[in-house]
Amino acid sequence: MLLIVGLGNPGSAYEKTRHNVGFMVIDALLQRHQCDAVKKAVFEGDLYKFSSHFLLKPLTFMNLSGRSIGNVKRFYKIDEVIVIHDDLDLPFGTLRFKRGGGHGGHNGLKSTDTAISPDYVRVRMGIGHPGERNRVADYVLSAFTPQEAECLPEWIERAADAVEALTRMGMDEVASKYTVKKTPLQ
Repeated sequence: MLLIVGLGNPGSAYEKTRHNVGFMVIDALLQRHQCDAVKKAVFEGDLYKFSSHFLLKPLTFMNLSGRSIGNVKRFYKIDEVIVIHDDLDLPFGTLRFKRGGGHGGHNGLKSTDTAISPDYVRVRMGIGHPGERNRVADYVLSAFTPQEAECLPEWIERAADAVEALTRMGMDEVASKYTVKKTPLQ
């Protein structure tokens, strides 16, 4: 049993922002599969049963994502967690995978690390960097450029394919098949 989490912020104001690529991948998976909603206030998120796995969109806002993840993980006694998130350190459209590691200043990962430990699989979706540290907060909450938006559907679908593959095979095998290092915009 896996807990597959997409990080993002709830609400229509954030729906199409860079910080919400994790939510976008969960939405793509929800469109592909018959999922049953699981409602419990303690989960603080939208939780769905997918095959023998769970899909979660924490509704705590990014900085408190770990609270929702930890609540679901403990309630169902889930050992393995996959977190899909935006990554400023990777160019837009890249897709990488790793287990554990630091949070790199990402508040959603920092919260998750605190709640469940840093030992989980990360699906890292590169969103690029604005170039200046003081512009990061506005950048992650901004919409994609028209060129990026054009590439977005294919990228989201590839990430969803990779997450599905992670339910059947090991991370190294998935990484060798689904990693994207160079994108059409580079």
